[in-house]
Amino acid sequence: MYQALYRKWRPRTFDDVVGQAHITETLKRQVDTGRLSHAYLFTGTRGTGKTTCAKILARAVNCEHPVNGNPCNQCPSCLGIENGSILDVLELDAASNNGVDQVRALRDEAVYTPAAVRKRVYIVDEVHMLSTAAFNALLKILEEPPAHLMFILATTELHKVPATIRSRCQQFSFKRILPGDIAARLAYVARQEGMELRGEGAQLLARLADGGLRDALSLLDQCAVPTGPIGEQEVLDALGLAGNLETAHLLDQVGKGDAQGALETLARLYGAGKEVGSLLGELAALVRDLLVRKTAPRGGAALLTGGYDENTMRGLSNLFQPARLVQMLGLLQTTIADLARSGNRRTDAELCLIRLCDPSLDESLAGLNARLARLEGLLAGGVPTACPVPQQSMKRTQPVPSAPRAAENTPPWEEERPPLPEEPGEPVGYEEPAPQTPAQPVTQPAPGPAAQPGDLWPGLVAGLRTQFPAVYPFLSNPAAVQGMLEERTLTLWVDTDFTKSMVGAPPVLKALAELASAQTGLEIRCTVKVGAPPQAAQAPEHDNLDDLLALGRQFDNIIIEE
Repeated sequence: MYQALYRKWRPRTFDDVVGQAHITETLKRQVDTGRLSHAYLFTGTRGTGKTTCAKILARAVNCEHPVNGNPCNQCPSCLGIENGSILDVLELDAASNNGVDQVRALRDEAVYTPAAVRKRVYIVDEVHMLSTAAFNALLKILEEPPAHLMFILATTELHKVPATIRSRCQQFSFKRILPGDIAARLAYVARQEGMELRGEGAQLLARLADGGLRDALSLLDQCAVPTGPIGEQEVLDALGLAGNLETAHLLDQVGKGDAQGALETLARLYGAGKEVGSLLGELAALVRDLLVRKTAPRGGAALLTGGYDENTMRGLSNLFQPARLVQMLGLLQTTIADLARSGNRRTDAELCLIRLCDPSLDESLAGLNARLARLEGLLAGGVPTACPVPQQSMKRTQPVPSAPRAAENTPPWEEERPPLPEEPGEPVGYEEPAPQTPAQPVTQPAPGPAAQPGDLWPGLVAGLRTQFPAVYPFLSNPAAVQGMLEERTLTLWVDTDFTKSMVGAPPVLKALAELASAQTGLEIRCTVKVGAPPQAAQAPEHDNLDDLLALGRQFDNIIIEE
């Protein structure tokens, strides 16, 4: 009868346990010296060796001829415990025996001395499933057990175990097994089973196992074929995964805003039998790697999954900002969690891809933050052109182009923006301009001392129109920004902090200072302040009463007779 690989190749000694040397060395030393505890608590994620170490420890403490803390697995005690014929070593599942009555029966039976071995051992798996009353019933005997009794508790959810239980046990935390150790173990098992497992296939299985060796062996069992090698493509086909190249290509389409291409890629992979949940999971893992690479460029290499080469990661990293990656990862995680309750998984995946391609469709706070970060990067000149902003999100600041350019020397902004107002004080609107003759390029005033402070600001604003089109509406609106030149300092007085964040970007201030220096012939520095500019000395406001008094003085010599 065929036996699953994870059962057939379960370690039988502490030395065979993979990736948990910090625990196995301690247990071997305790068995060898006889300094054993009466209760152990093994914690950690699934498939890391908790139950395996518990069984090895139960055989080691009862072994007649232990070898450096390991059981010999040849004496009657070891063989009887392994095949289940010795009832003094009992393994219980707390998920199905979680009542107080079962624990009371165990407590009453535990006081009797073992019949065939030195110690009676109870292995309680998933101990966090016990009820409160069952924990209370177990507490007394766990605190003061007989000399022949040992408890080995195992759990994947330590926070559900009461502190009174934890304080009476020696606690060992099993860590996730490294992908390299898992790949080496898979290669060893494949050789023993006569399988031809290639290196890339073993590495892919190790990454998919997520630190659990039992999961890795189960995946290997699933991918085993009667003939032929087991490579990366065979693993992808057997598990219904898309593969790194397809995932990177899909994310590249998302970064470029190509919703049509992303949907076509999803349809092709779905038709090939790929599972949409696994596809979104691979996409989320890649986005997570990019986010780690962005936020920790130096020390984050050890945190990456290692499934993508450096050139691929660098190319994809240039398409996204951290805020955008956070928004994408949150959307992917939410969609993956909702797929279990979905009526149409493919439709949910398509909606997710459409929202990823167009951030304006994501109305969450993370989506808004990503769009604001995109706008800030655009103002600073640091956003790559390969990651376009959707037209819907920029419809107020980028009107639809009007008539095509009539001449080659016409600036491109003339077909995308309204023409400059005739007066600097005239506010600029956002409506689409009426068709008209293309405006001529803005010419800067000749540099020199002839440039007056009052005439300086309109020229500066016009000079920045093509360089910073998103900032131009603020600079050209006198209600929002007013520029005043005092000595060698050009001060921008703005109305709000938001306007300050828009016009106060270092590239904008640097460009304004350079233009002002070129027009005045002096070295000008530029600053931004919030508030109203100081008013210069002005004539008093006109009062109609003064007109009446002046008119009266003209008739001072006229005597009105009654």
